[in-house]
Parts: sequence; structure tokens; C-alpha cells
Amino acid sequence: MPIIVLFYKECGLDLADIFILKSVYSIAMVSLEIPTGYLADVWGRRNCLIAGCIFCFLGFTNYSISDTFTAFFLSEILLGFGQSLVSGADSALLYDTMLHYKKEDEYLKYEGRVTMVGNFSEAFAGIFSGLLAVYSLRLPFYVQSGIAFIGIPAAVALTEHAAKTRIKNSFANIVQIIQYSLFTNKELCYNIMFSGVIGAATLTMAWFVQPLLIELDTPTSWFGIIWTILNLTVGISALYSDKLDQRLGSLRMYTLILFFIVGGYIAVAFNISYIGLVCLFFFYIVRGFATPILKGYINQITFSEMRATVLSIRNFIIRLMFAAMAPLVGWLHDLYSLSIALQATTAIIFVPGLLFLILQYRYKPRETSL
Repeated sequence: MPIIVLFYKECGLDLADIFILKSVYSIAMVSLEIPTGYLADVWGRRNCLIAGCIFCFLGFTNYSISDTFTAFFLSEILLGFGQSLVSGADSALLYDTMLHYKKEDEYLKYEGRVTMVGNFSEAFAGIFSGLLAVYSLRLPFYVQSGIAFIGIPAAVALTEHAAKTRIKNSFANIVQIIQYSLFTNKELCYNIMFSGVIGAATLTMAWFVQPLLIELDTPTSWFGIIWTILNLTVGISALYSDKLDQRLGSLRMYTLILFFIVGGYIAVAFNISYIGLVCLFFFYIVRGFATPILKGYINQITFSEMRATVLSIRNFIIRLMFAAMAPLVGWLHDLYSLSIALQATTAIIFVPGLLFLILQYRYKPRETSL
């Protein structure tokens, strides 16, 4: 990811094309997000993770041998399908493992560690991708395909402790879970929607990093280094997410997350300079603890037998928002400027984010058992 915008541009794509491809990926995920989350509940989290890793391997392999928009389009569909199979199933498997060992109270700590390890891995990979890209922008894709393959035996090696849900009418059960998550259980609904808005905001900012570096004429070798610093920031922040949550509580965390995310967008939008990179550093700190904390809130108020489906509903919201925003902000960047695109994204994120923050304050959650 640290050099993919440079790779796209070498293949003749502009930022609008790039954001369209990212929308295709999100739409591919959205189309299967909830069904695959449900599939993880009834077929098994481990089985879905294995299938998802196979799709991702095929997607990256196709990327490594392609150089056209159409071929990239196909790769994004394969990657989207693969990620939709992984999405939700991974966190659900982790939480059920914690339940099995009677350590569910420590879930947030381990989710934070997962986020930390993932971002540390991406951080160090960023350094190597930047160095490889100096020789060839295609070389990182060959390495990526090999790394993606490792996910397949890794998924096979996992152990699943949750019992598979047995039902007669799959479609009706999916509808029932959606209705319960987004309409019946108000507390769960507000958590899912707020988490979805924040997730879309952090995902979109991740795709603004490289246009900012290009705008600043940053040397190619530095792309990976800067990406590494940002991801190390996320990883370290995620490691301490459980302690921060215990200190502040849920409602204060919601407020802090929203206003720091929105504030980060504003700061970068009006500082298209290396000062903006410093602002990104603080944005990524918030991103680091926001993801495990918001997922943890959802897990705490969700039945085990529908956990993967509910987490997939959250991811569905994230990808749906991103798919709707991405072509617009890409077009605004190409037609006007990076600053205008960032300002527009700020408004799009802030309005629904503030709405669900207010609803969180107005709704007083009761101690109920699901």
C-alpha cells in the first residue's frame, strides 16, 4: 500500500481512477459482507478464513502480472471477496477463544495486540516496499503475493471453539439479525453506526496519505519509511487502548475519537505541508486505539452465535460509506485540490458522526443480558 498510488500512476491512472478501484473493492466487500459474516457463524470462522486467504492470494497474484485498469478491477473484486470472508470472522474467532478460556474480560487487550502486530508488520513491510520500489514498482507485488500465500496455512492451523449455528431458513435468519442489530437493540445500533463512521473516516485518510506525499514531492524511498512511522504509531497506540478505555469510559471515548478524527482532517486540509504530516501522526494515534475499543464495545453486547454477522454489519457500514465517498473525493482532488477533497470528507464524516454521538448520550444503556 505505501507505493500503490505511484504504481497506479505509472500504469496511467489518475486519482479518480484509483478511488474508483477502491470503491470497487469496497462494493465487492459490501455485497458479501453480511452473508459471509453469517456464513462464518453457520459454516465456521476457520473455514471462512481459509477461503478468504485463498481469494486474497489470487487477487494479489493477478495484480503482480497486470498493468491495466480492467485487470486491476478484477483483482479488486477478488480481494474484496477475500476480505469479506475474513472480515468479522477473525474478531469473532478471537472473542470466542477468549470465552473458551474464560478470559472475555481481556478481549480488548488482545484485540489491541492483534492491531499492534498487524500494524507493526505493515510498518516494517513499508520500509522494504519503498526500497524495492526504487528498483521496480512491480517488485513489491511479487513479494506481496508470496506473503499472501502464507495466510492460507496460517488459517488452516487455527483452532475454532465456537459451535456452529444450525438453522433452517438462512435468509430469514440474516434478516432477523440485521433487524435486531440495527433496529431492535438501540445500544448495539448506535455502536455499530458510530464505529462504521469512524472506520470509514480512518480508511479514507489512509488513501490520502500518498497523494499528500506526492504533493510534497517526497522521494520514493521515503514513502515506505513514512508509512512505517505512521503504522508503528497505530500499533503502539492500540497496545494501550484497554488502559485508556478503563480510564475514560465509553461516552468520553466516543467524544474524544470523533473530535480528534475530525480535527485531524481539518488540520491536514489546511496544512498541505510537512506540518500536515505531523498532524497525521496524531490522527494515527487516535486510529490506533479507536479500532479495538469500538470493536470491543460491539462484542460486549452481542450474542456469540451472531457475533461474526454483527461485526460484518459494522464492516458493511464502513465499506458502504467509503464506496459512496471515494469517487467524489477523488474527483474533487483531480478537479480542484487535495485540500478541497479533505475538507469535503470532513463534512461528510462529521455530520453522521455527531448525530450518533448525540444519540449515544441521549440513550442511557441499561444493564441487560443478551
